[in-house]
Amino acid sequence: MYAITGITGKVGGEAARALLTKGEGVRAVLRDPKKGAEWAALGCEVSVADMEDAAALTEAFRGMAGVFILPPPVFDPQPGYIEARKVVDAVVAALKAAQPLKVVHLSTIGGDATEDNLLSQQTLMEQALAGIDLPVTTVRAGWFMDNAAWDVASAREGVVYSFLQPADRKVTMVAAQDVGRTAAELLAENWTGRRLVELEGPGRVSPNDIAEAFGQTLGHAVKVEIVARDTWEELFRSQGMQNPMPRIRMLDGFNEGWIAFRNGGAYSRKAVTDIRQVIASLVAKA
Repeated sequence: MYAITGITGKVGGEAARALLTKGEGVRAVLRDPKKGAEWAALGCEVSVADMEDAAALTEAFRGMAGVFILPPPVFDPQPGYIEARKVVDAVVAALKAAQPLKVVHLSTIGGDATEDNLLSQQTLMEQALAGIDLPVTTVRAGWFMDNAAWDVASAREGVVYSFLQPADRKVTMVAAQDVGRTAAELLAENWTGRRLVELEGPGRVSPNDIAEAFGQTLGHAVKVEIVARDTWEELFRSQGMQNPMPRIRMLDGFNEGWIAFRNGGAYSRKAVTDIRQVIASLVAKA
């Protein structure tokens, strides 16, 4: 049986469904017990645990053939990444106590970046998991294509506002469903020690490619409008962010190229879902 954290999200949910389809047992680890009924109906065991609760996580991970660690995203972190550090401490303590047979951890492209940015929260988890005596696979996934969900409304009006720039610069991206399916495949494998998997879609994607995919789906022209770098901090603060600099530096990292896969992606694993498929799905569900 495999314990899946983050199961109520796209990635965790896809990983769980892929395992269930193969006839594997799944323990759904979730914070809200009200959301457990859906997964229980699919045949999962349900374990209620907050990702900052080491004791509850220990019980959720105990006896498992494998555990999928998907830390909750924090887009406006406190200085010093206090929220992420609490999750890291709880997860590591639980894994040490529960001793599952193996661990797959969802990290991110940029998990090895040396400059501080929003993704440094995942660096903290990577570093902590490196110190436990269990087989650990770290999956560094590209920018999620599914982030384009935020652009559906404006694309219907003919424009996509982009923080990724310039508009023709291609970025490493991947579909959330492919990340979940890959996590399920990795959990079913056997290995020793630590291993790193860099995961991206079948091709790099630019803002222009996203606009074109929206245009094909919506049946009208969609253009890219670049959001000027010198407006970001004021914009993010106006949206309620208290500490926007980590997010700004993350975007800088993609645009300046210091958030990237090793050797330009020479070692990356290629998934199958392309940006047109993802955009079509996002529009259909909006």
